[in-house]
Amino acid sequence: MNPNETHIAPNLDKPQRLQEYGVGIFEAVATKSALKKTLKKKYISVDGTIATTATLITGGEHITLYIPEEAKPKKQFNFPLNVLFEDDYLAAIHKPAGIEVSGNKFKTIANALSQNLKASTLPDATTPQPVHRLDYATTGIVLIGKTSNCIRALNKMFEDKLISKTYYAVAIGDMAPSGTISSEIDGKASRSDFEVIQSVPSERFAKLNLVKLHPKTGRRHQLRKHLYSLGNPILGDKEYNLEGLILKGRGLYLHAHSLEFEHPFTQQNIYIKDEIPEKFGKLFNYEPK
Repeated sequence: MNPNETHIAPNLDKPQRLQEYGVGIFEAVATKSALKKTLKKKYISVDGTIATTATLITGGEHITLYIPEEAKPKKQFNFPLNVLFEDDYLAAIHKPAGIEVSGNKFKTIANALSQNLKASTLPDATTPQPVHRLDYATTGIVLIGKTSNCIRALNKMFEDKLISKTYYAVAIGDMAPSGTISSEIDGKASRSDFEVIQSVPSERFAKLNLVKLHPKTGRRHQLRKHLYSLGNPILGDKEYNLEGLILKGRGLYLHAHSLEFEHPFTQQNIYIKDEIPEKFGKLFNYEPK
């Protein structure tokens, strides 16, 4: 096993755990989730000692990434993507349903990015990496970092809730016009705000609602679980549903419509939207702004 990448930490104002400091310092491990997996596999050492998520970095440490040859990706996934926004620092793409954003599979959005995005010209350019996820069946915007510093900055912005996200879903049954859903998911607090935009009668489902959603936290399956907890599961959801109210063959009616944030390097206000899928338009006469 040969060293793949080495990083020397600059002096820091205060010690940081490697789990936070190490995001984006290596081209092959650019996201927080990837860093955690790599640390778990004992592929990272600090000054010659195998590191953990709790290893502290103060400055001057030699941090080395070792990845066995068999663990390296062999080729890129040839899959065309619709690029919604791109500059030298970051990009946003449309994720279709039926594909993972990242993970151990070959057919992922992450493995298709290099073919669809322009290479960054900045000194800290790295392999483009998604900085958040959407479920396999969910459509919509995925934000991508193209430089090491931008990947770290975007991860921090998501943690600090500085990126505003808007989703649309089709929910089943009678609903309050608006509200807030708060609950614990996997032992962590979660919150989503919702507003019913339109409702239509349905022979099979009694009523269908076009719901605008603003997740304030980012827990796994949060919006799906939250609407299900109200008794208003998302149309097409095979996991969180009510008996007899499962729509098969048309996918999940959940779409990540827009992101708004201050660009971490140009300080411009960035607003990116991804038009809602055509299948939504067959149920509701509504065009989000």
